[in-house]
Amino acid sequence: MDSSSRSGMTPPPPEASGGPHPADLFDRWALEALRRHAGPVPVRVRLAKGPDLSPVSGPAIATITINRRVTLVNLLRNPDVEFGDAFIAGDLEVEGDLVGLLEAVYRAQESAGELRPRHASFSHSPSESRAQIHQHYDVGNDFYRIWLDSQLVYTCAYFPSPSATLDEAQVAKMDLVCRKLRLRPGERVIEAGCGWGALAIHMARQCGVTVTAYNISHEQIAYARERAAREGLRDRVAFIEDDYRAIHGSADAFVSVGMLEHVGPADYQALGAVIGRVLGDGRGRGLLHFIGRSRPRPLNPWITKRIFPGAYPPTLVEAIGGVLEPVNLTVLDVENLRLHYAATLDHWRRRFLASAADVRRMFDASFERAWRLYLSGSQAAFMSGSLQLFQVVFAPAAGNRIPWTRDTPGEYDVTGACNEGGAGLDDQL
Repeated sequence: MDSSSRSGMTPPPPEASGGPHPADLFDRWALEALRRHAGPVPVRVRLAKGPDLSPVSGPAIATITINRRVTLVNLLRNPDVEFGDAFIAGDLEVEGDLVGLLEAVYRAQESAGELRPRHASFSHSPSESRAQIHQHYDVGNDFYRIWLDSQLVYTCAYFPSPSATLDEAQVAKMDLVCRKLRLRPGERVIEAGCGWGALAIHMARQCGVTVTAYNISHEQIAYARERAAREGLRDRVAFIEDDYRAIHGSADAFVSVGMLEHVGPADYQALGAVIGRVLGDGRGRGLLHFIGRSRPRPLNPWITKRIFPGAYPPTLVEAIGGVLEPVNLTVLDVENLRLHYAATLDHWRRRFLASAADVRRMFDASFERAWRLYLSGSQAAFMSGSLQLFQVVFAPAAGNRIPWTRDTPGEYDVTGACNEGGAGLDDQL
């Protein structure tokens, strides 16, 4: 069933004798139907050669221009996917505040109940996971250097103050993870989904731990290994090009930043079993950092199709119930950094826009438009609350080495120095 049928869109009546041309009637009806689908958003929608619909009230956030009538028809059939495809093809143009427009649409759809809860149960084989990760992360390190921070951290930053730079905020995020994990010199850490290696190297250098980090992106692993060698940390950090299901051995801490979104709900228990084996029944602890939802539903279908194949942002219930509870891992702390991710994406998007010409030279105009839309839409999703960013700290249920309060000093000082302080609950008993 197409979207016009779902939303009660009824085509205009045939031309009456002496009345407007049927094409004009259709254009006006179709444009109005699209605006109704978007909700009460102050946006102007127009055809390049045709009618112009003004916003419902007040000044327009943006003007959407549709350059071809076939694009208008496609938008009626599947607006959530065709909007993005038309944008990257240049058949649809947005003049004005793209982030503000998308944020207003997300808020309107949430308010109207357009985004109904839908549960996902798909699974990814190791080969499927590798292919999906390759499509996104192996497009070239030079591309990511254009708009990420100097350490190529492609996850939510943590801004101690709004004036912090992106580089400062990414270091602050890695410090935050280390404090939450309460790392001590000499401990062993396993990281699943390590990106370009910044966190693993940070933990090894600043906390004196030994890290084994897994990732299935070939380009990221190659870069991480080269950096570790260059910085004299090869004996403290091992980068393994393999799937999380291949993780073996035990450790004092387990950490995964930005990988759970790629696992798939049907494989949560497999990930949980790995974490359970790593931490055992001792004093281990772990942290999951992931994009999530307040209620279950799939990722935006256009982003799934064009940018992040196979990705799914879980709710807290799905993540905790699927990954941690089956292996008796208990939650110690949960923090939502949603607005920090919106700020991170704002930095990324502005850097990307400043180098858009370079991106077009590296790839082509459609690639540049696709990533511009992806970064803008993601920022809007976090601003509107459509997406969340969770950090969940956990430990084996039988372990008592946990903070007495949130204010209990940790083993990791924000200045970057590790120490022997920070007694856990079991030291109090």
